[in-house]
Parts: sequence; C-alpha cells; structure tokens
Amino acid sequence: MATPVFSRRRWMAGALAGTAAGSIFPLFGQPQDGPAAAPLFRDPIYDGAADPVIIWNRQEKCWWLLYTQRRANVDVPGVAWCHGCDIGVARSFDNGQTWRYLGVLPGLEFERGRNTFWAPEILWHEGVYHMYSSYVPGVPTDWSGKRLIVHYSSPDLWHWRCHGPLKLSSERVIDACVERIPHGQWRMWFKDEAHASHTWAADSADLYTWKVVGPIIEGAGHEGPNVFPWRGAWWMVTDHWDGLGVFRSAGAQHWTRQSDNILREPGTRAEDGVKGGHADVLVQGDEAYIFYFTHPQRIPGVAVPASPVPGIEPYATRRTSIQVARLDTMGERMICDRNAVFPFHLKPGIDNWSR
Repeated sequence: MATPVFSRRRWMAGALAGTAAGSIFPLFGQPQDGPAAAPLFRDPIYDGAADPVIIWNRQEKCWWLLYTQRRANVDVPGVAWCHGCDIGVARSFDNGQTWRYLGVLPGLEFERGRNTFWAPEILWHEGVYHMYSSYVPGVPTDWSGKRLIVHYSSPDLWHWRCHGPLKLSSERVIDACVERIPHGQWRMWFKDEAHASHTWAADSADLYTWKVVGPIIEGAGHEGPNVFPWRGAWWMVTDHWDGLGVFRSAGAQHWTRQSDNILREPGTRAEDGVKGGHADVLVQGDEAYIFYFTHPQRIPGVAVPASPVPGIEPYATRRTSIQVARLDTMGERMICDRNAVFPFHLKPGIDNWSR
C-alpha cells in the first residue's frame, strides 16, 4: 500500500468531517474564545509541520504561523524527507482559534537547484520584518554537509530580499533566535553542530553584521534555543530531544538551568502523547504561550504500519503536529501543564516585537 499523499480535495473532506471517524485531519480550531485546538495545526500538503514561529502580520491584521514544511508523506531514502523543505505559512483571523494554510514563502532560493530551508526566526523592527532561516544546500539523504543561517528582510512577510548567509562560528549552524538584550545590542543564539551541538551567540548593532561572542550553553547537545523576557526575568528553552530544557537569567547573559525539562512527559490531548520539540514562545503581558511540535505516533512500544519501501522510516512516525500550551511560573521555575484547558484568545497586535 502506497504512502498516502494528501491532496487539497482530501484535505478539505477531512477538515469538513472534523474529528469524526475516518477523517484525515481535524478541523484546526474551536469556536471563538474556546480552548486551544489539539492539534493546533497540521500541514495539509506534506503533513510535516515542525519548528513553529508566530508573529503578528501588521499589514493583514492577523496572526501568521510559519514553520519547517518537512516532506513527511514522501518516501525517499534516508532523511531526505527532512530536506528539500520550504517555509510553510498558516494564518489565523480569529485570534488563534482556527488556522488556514496559505502556502510557502516564495523567493527564498539564492543558489541554483532545490535546497533546504528550516526553522525560521522572524522579527519586526522599525517597519521591516527580518527572517533568519537555517539553510542546507541541496536535498541530502543524511545529516552531512554544511548548514548556514541566511538573513532576509521584507516589508510584508511575503516578499523577501536575501542578504546572504551570515559568517558565524562554523558552517554547521542552525536554529537562530534573535532578541534585543539589556545592554542594547541584538543577540542571536544558535546551535553549532561543529562545536558539540552547543548554543553559541553572536551580537549585532544593526541586524545585518554579526560578531561571534562564543558558547553560551554547553554540556549535552541540544538545539532550537528560544529566548524571551517574561515576568521579570529572561528565559531560554532548548530542545534536548527529551522535552525542553529551561534556563533563567537576570540579564540574558549568564544562564542557570532548572532541574526539570518541560514537555517531557506525554500529554493527554489529541496528537500530544509524546515529548514536545523545538518551540517558540509568544509573550502577551503576563501570559506566555508555547508553540511546539510533536511526532504523535512515535510512542515507545506502539507499533505503526511499516513503510512500503524497505529501509525507510514509516510515514506514521515521520508526520508531525503543532501544538500550543500555556506557560506559568512557580517561584523561579517555569512550569507547563500541557493538559490544562485554558481560554485561548491571542490579543490582536501584541507579539514579542510590539513591547
């Protein structure tokens, strides 16, 4: 039996069926001001939405969710399904309750051929959107080859100008996160696979030219750093492939890790019964929402249908879903009850770049 490829017609049929038996996808969202949908979003083309980032589109007056569009339903050798990716886009006009697939960002290719784009970081500053995308030349079948972080700018989140790859600590860098830290400089945190997959940093005065600072978080390998100020402290979450590590800092310079990972224990909501990965956090005043992805059928001890192609990971364990949960604090610790039901209503116009 061939691996299913979800056409637009089948996607609409599944959406209209909601969560009824036999539907391909649930309808992504709930009535206005209801609890957050679970899952929040699945990519209707390749079913491989991962590495989410959320931002308010100031021109369209709606929320945009951008993500790595992994080709999860394509049977290809090795990990080629994790490559050849575009940056997918979904929009919400009802404060995060429902999300509709828009397509993929156009015009990102700056070299010949088909290449790979991962894990966008997007910010808004002085009327311009900036994106720092992880980039892998070509469509590798393994994890070899160089990785770069490429800078783009846009007036509207759709038309992008490429400013080229950044010169950072190596040519094995991915997963940028950018924030303006207290001393006034912009700081970028990123994963450097050439240096034990630790988190490194670079600083910039203008978002275009970056100077490497050095390693920031060492120890065991990890990826996907995400940094944000909230409730009187600076926080960093990192993906350790065993839930998300949490670090706290008074001034975004020196970090202390808390003893427990969040999103490590499986949840009970639909598509959320496994560890959470590679997250983005949206802060709205005292509230903070964490957007993350799961491989919902990578459940230890639970068998899945084998791939029709020998030696290739099954589609069931390749596919991913995007989820959202609410964060809280307990003293100096960050906590996250991923099973909690809460009213999910994103305040229009308030993202991490409007403070």
